[in-house]
Amino acid sequence: QVQLVESGGGLVQAGDSLRLSCAASGRTFSRASMGWFRQAPGKERDFVAAISPNGGNTYYPDSVKGRFTISRDNAKNAVYLQMNSLKPDDTAVYYCAARPADFLLATIPGAYEYWGQGTQVTVSS
Repeated sequence: QVQLVESGGGLVQAGDSLRLSCAASGRTFSRASMGWFRQAPGKERDFVAAISPNGGNTYYPDSVKGRFTISRDNAKNAVYLQMNSLKPDDTAVYYCAARPADFLLATIPGAYEYWGQGTQVTVSS
């Protein structure tokens, strides 16, 4: 079984920055595509960022483009999400996800096979 564990969430003020981490175990991490999603209470789980196995390709929705950066360190079996200029609308539980590698960077939750437990990010105004 593959295990993903997120960390780094917390309560911050608008304009602050946070760096989320996702530690992976029990899989061939270097051959997995990775993604970040977020979900606010009563809302759908939304795509945040995706990265290819070697880190060469990334993709973001317009809502976070220019503010968030996804990266990975395959030697450490870890993926990161650097979040700058945080807004109250960014408040959500953030989830790390993994899927077998192919030529696509998937943005749909159902495309990802493995999920972490989530970490809460709360941005106050």
